[in-house]
Amino acid sequence: MSSPRSTVPTAAAVPSPSAPVTGGSATSSTAPTVAELMDFVRSTARDEALIASLPLDPEGRTWIRLDGPGGSEAWLIGWPPGTGTGWHDHADSFGAFTTAAGALTEHSLAVRLPTDGWKTLELTDGVDRSRELATGQGRAFGQNHVHEVLNESEGAHAVSVHAYYPPLPRIRRFSRTGAVLRLEQTERPEDWQ
Repeated sequence: MSSPRSTVPTAAAVPSPSAPVTGGSATSSTAPTVAELMDFVRSTARDEALIASLPLDPEGRTWIRLDGPGGSEAWLIGWPPGTGTGWHDHADSFGAFTTAAGALTEHSLAVRLPTDGWKTLELTDGVDRSRELATGQGRAFGQNHVHEVLNESEGAHAVSVHAYYPPLPRIRRFSRTGAVLRLEQTERPEDWQ
């Protein structure tokens, strides 16, 4: 099992339930839109049997890989109290996620970072955004969206559904001290598949 700070699993994913999970309106080979990814995560989050099938671990996050619409990458993720992703982006992928149980907090940056060639950036005032996402609430995001997602509860698990398109080509991980954002690591699919 990966560290509770890992956005995407670093070990082989748990197989999805016997019936493939589908949702949204994009079921062909055409690329899904952000709206279709949002429809998918919302409808999947309402699947009580699927949500209940996710094993929850008090020590670390758990996940099940899902069949997303139109070739997207999708995950059902369980969050123990006090866990989070750390600051990261999804490179050239856009996506959506919805809280299926519990509540999550998202901190994001309203800034587009350079794609390559930097290690440290000083952020300007006013770029920080925060939102609470209770059960049934979610959000879509564009390419190069920088955020961290947290379960700030002291005693309750949270569960969420995530979808990305194109399937994640890489994830950049950052550390943050005040206004300074530092690129720490770049992960590729082979690091978490």
